[in-house]
Amino acid sequence: MSTITVHDKEFVPFIAEETILHKIQELADRLNKDYEGKKPLFIAVLNGAFMFASDLFKAVTVEAEICFIKLASYKGTQSTGNVITAIGLDIAVTDRHVIILEDIIDTGKTLHTFLPQLENQRPASLKVAVLLHKPEAQAYPVNIDYVCITIPNKFVLGYGLDYDGLGRNIKEIYQIRG
Repeated sequence: MSTITVHDKEFVPFIAEETILHKIQELADRLNKDYEGKKPLFIAVLNGAFMFASDLFKAVTVEAEICFIKLASYKGTQSTGNVITAIGLDIAVTDRHVIILEDIIDTGKTLHTFLPQLENQRPASLKVAVLLHKPEAQAYPVNIDYVCITIPNKFVLGYGLDYDGLGRNIKEIYQIRG
């Protein structure tokens, strides 16, 4: 892993692909135990969570379903403060065991806005699993049930996370220099 430039910003190596995949396998092992016999529904939040959701879902051995929604609150390296639902949920969640898959929770605004809408549909249970969590940045209360990796409050990209549309296809996670 070497330093990379995306748009006008320089990024340095932060989390290796092997570490990411190891943490995802640990999460899958916990979910396989916690959801044995429950047939959970995973809801992955696009665009950022697609790689996390894919690798996690391949490691889940319990009978399960997955669907995708698109929520957005970022432009560039900053949260806009507004959550936009671009693609909505097309599967009924009533009486289902639901696990939201997010790439990163920093301010928590996106899920703080979305979770009450989901709770109104009366799932049997509703849990949140996240690849990356920035506790220092969290400004909205969100109960996170499963965290793969806790990171400091620095902008990151790679492994599904982008900077103005670029960088999602990088296998590792980089953080902004400085």
